[in-house]
Order: sequence, then structure tokens, then C-alpha cells
Amino acid sequence: MLKRLDIYFKEMYPLLPRLLLGFIVFGEIYFIVLLNNGITNFSISFAEFIGGFTVFSFLCWLRIADDFKDYELDCRLFSQRPLPSGRVTKKDLAIFITSLIAVTVLLNFVFLNNFLFFLFLYIYGTLMSLWFFQKKKIQKSLPLALITHNPVQMILNIYIISFTCIKYGLSAFTLTNFLAMMTLYFPALIWEISRKIRAPKDETEYVTYSKLFGYKKPVRFVLILTIVDIITNILLVYRLSLLSVAALLINTAWMTYKFVEFMDDPTKFKLVDKVEKYTYIQESIMLITVAVYIISSRSGVMML
Repeated sequence: MLKRLDIYFKEMYPLLPRLLLGFIVFGEIYFIVLLNNGITNFSISFAEFIGGFTVFSFLCWLRIADDFKDYELDCRLFSQRPLPSGRVTKKDLAIFITSLIAVTVLLNFVFLNNFLFFLFLYIYGTLMSLWFFQKKKIQKSLPLALITHNPVQMILNIYIISFTCIKYGLSAFTLTNFLAMMTLYFPALIWEISRKIRAPKDETEYVTYSKLFGYKKPVRFVLILTIVDIITNILLVYRLSLLSVAALLINTAWMTYKFVEFMDDPTKFKLVDKVEKYTYIQESIMLITVAVYIISSRSGVMML
């Protein structure tokens, strides 16, 4: 079983990079909320590491749940993947994810201060895995699936924000918290749509936004989302570093150019590859901004 799970995770959800991503997502929102509230003297405990682990664990569960949900479709269109090909079994994944969820629940119950928000997150995830009891309607409609499933990223952000606010006694209903809730939601939404935009020659039986609406309209939509996304990021970092604002704008200008280039010729590259690069750069800028601000504030050096 362990060898089969190793095959699955190498191809579908590399554990160490995803665990690091969990800590990055948690840390980015955690510190953005603190710094925008003027808090630079903070205490890192075991609870913060559990929070990062929970992000990793929850996203791992969603990955496996998606493979269960789409098993029949994957057998037809993606038969080379570990689960449809039989290189890993449903029982293997069920045992692993049950154990992982049990550990995550126990850690959150014992060590974190926002267990109700944790329950809300996992209840929503459970409803997603069950298609909100409307499988026939949602599975057939790509836009409906997006509307019902993609908000989970906002709920995950709320989980992190709630922990931070409770720990430091911060007000929950603020503009900063609203922007922090959205800051990683938009990249997830942009990526989710972009990965289902293809050149006409690359379309298959698999339903994509470009197949439903043509490739240009979805690209224009994600371009608008990208502009809204950069506005939320700028509002969160402009008080921390003007250089970061400039870097974010340059990255967005590059992505805008790629959107236009794809609309002119959708065969030149896969749009999702450029979106992923844009997202990594953007989140790196946010993380570097946080790290440098913390260091400079503690050393008494002012950032530009």
C-alpha cells in the first residue's frame, strides 16, 4: 500500500512541496493581517505550525476527493493517472485520507483556538465531495461547479484569519480581513478557470470554458479578475513597501501581455502555465514584503 501511495503522491500531490505550500499560505495571511494591524511583536507557537499543516491536509483531502468524484470520467479521459490505471486503489486512498483527517481534527481540537471555524471548513469540504447532494445538476454545469466549489478557498482563508484575530484580540470585521480573505481566493479562481481554457485544436470530450464560450471570452474574464486581484494585493502591501507595489504592477503588466498574446494566438503556449508563473511571482513578492518588513521593523530600518 505504501508503494502505491508513493506513486499517487509523486504524480498527483507531491507531499513535501504541498506541505511547504500549506505553511506559505498560512504564513502569508497570518502576517499580512498582523502587519496591517501594526503588530510586529508576535509569538509563534506550535499552533501556527498546526495551522499550516491543516492547510496542507485540507487541500490533500480535496485532491483525493476530486479523484473519487471524477473517477468514471478520468477512466475515459485520463486513464494514465494513478487511480484510473489501478496503480493505486480507492481503498489505499480512503485509508490514508481517513487517518490524515483524524489527525488533523485532533490537533485542531487540542491546540487551536478556532475549532468552530475548522468544523465549518471541513463541513463545506464534505458537502463539496458530495456535490452538495446535487450531483446531476452540478456535474453537468461547469459554471455551477465553479460557483459552488471555488469559494472553499475563501473559507480556508477565513480559517486562518479567525485564528489570528482570536489569538491577538483583533476585530474580525475589517477591510484588512476582507482583503486578506480575497487575496488568495482570486489566484485560485484565475487558475481554476485558466486550466480549462484551450486552443480549439486541443479540445477533447473534456468540458472546458473555451469549449462552452470560445477561448477569448474566458480569457477576458480572467484578465478582469487579475486586475481585481492586484488591487487587493496593493491595498494590503502599499503601507508596507512601495517597491513591492511596483513589482506587483510589473508582474501584472506581464500577465496582461500574455493574456492578449494568447487571445491573438492560442496555440503559442498553455495559458495555465503562464498563470501559474504569474501566481508564484506574485505570492513570492507578498512573502518577501512581509519578511523584509518584519526584519526592518525590528532593526529600526524603514522600508521604501
